[in-house]
Amino acid sequence: MINLTIVAGARPNFMKIAPIIHEIQKQKNAGVAIDFRLVHTGQHYDKKMSGDFFTELNIPDPNANLGGGGGTQAEQTASIMVAFERELLENRPDLVIVVGDVTSTLACSIAAKKLQIDVAHVEGGIRSGDLSMPEEINRMVTDSITDHFFTTSEIANTNLRNAGVAEGRIHFVGNTMIDTLMANQDRLIKPEGDIYDTLEPQKYVVMTMHRPANVDEESKLKALIEAIVNGVENMPIIFPVHPRTAKILETMGIEYPNLHYSAPLSYLEFNYLVKNAKGVITDSGGITEEASVMNVPCITLRDNTERAETIHLGTNELIGTNPVNVPPALAKLMGGNWKQYQGIPLWDGKTSERIIAAIISLYL
Repeated sequence: MINLTIVAGARPNFMKIAPIIHEIQKQKNAGVAIDFRLVHTGQHYDKKMSGDFFTELNIPDPNANLGGGGGTQAEQTASIMVAFERELLENRPDLVIVVGDVTSTLACSIAAKKLQIDVAHVEGGIRSGDLSMPEEINRMVTDSITDHFFTTSEIANTNLRNAGVAEGRIHFVGNTMIDTLMANQDRLIKPEGDIYDTLEPQKYVVMTMHRPANVDEESKLKALIEAIVNGVENMPIIFPVHPRTAKILETMGIEYPNLHYSAPLSYLEFNYLVKNAKGVITDSGGITEEASVMNVPCITLRDNTERAETIHLGTNELIGTNPVNVPPALAKLMGGNWKQYQGIPLWDGKTSERIIAAIISLYL
């Protein structure tokens, strides 16, 4: 019997673990001796940031919720580590599966390895090279102690080889986020609200911003929003506001007739908007992956990305964080001159099948 512990804590994690859980359940029902415990670290505790995903993506209720949300980076890391160590001592698995690059990923991999439990990192090996981003530190530390890496691209494989990781520990499988996207393409739903009833396909833009480089300085955030508003030719802009950004926007009073703020949307609602949009403007990593596969133009307000394949083969373009770079990018978008999705290897909806097949081969 293989006993797995799967860790999730923040919004991007839930899309990544859902297909892995579904594949484990499928194999278990077929008679394979495999089982799992799902541990929610509680890093995101807002319902729209975590709770809705269990229902929407058909994820079972967690076996444990560590309640690790809130506090500083260090406080959150410490809280999750203490609680996860207790969880592992009471329910010791053969393998802990962590996903992505959030605080929970780092904290739980350290706790597991200190108890001599193997760790598998789904989305291992990706790098931005930007140590000002907490996520980059999480990736580097997690990968330095990981036993098995389930990678999304040849770029990630090369990063791991360059770090001295043995070939047998690198498993090129694809992207579980795309498994979730493909499984739910026919289930995407229009959000409720008057503004959404007025939107026409390809005649609005979706925007998200939450990174400190874009939102922490009020004058910078104001200049970015102004440049975007002025560059979309009066098209509606739908801006689901991350809780972090909401606190900053509350004091600024930025209002334009075509700028529509909303609370964070559910997975199915948000991707409905992306799929039908003229384009997406974001500083997120995961959104660039989904937009690329849906062949929706994506403008990224960052100087670097850990998902370079979305630029080489996808629809993503980095334009940096300087507001002066926004108008030419939007002129290109509005003119219909954006590049098309070329297809990214193994982003085919079958990544979770490859992950579980590898784990069965390794541990059963």
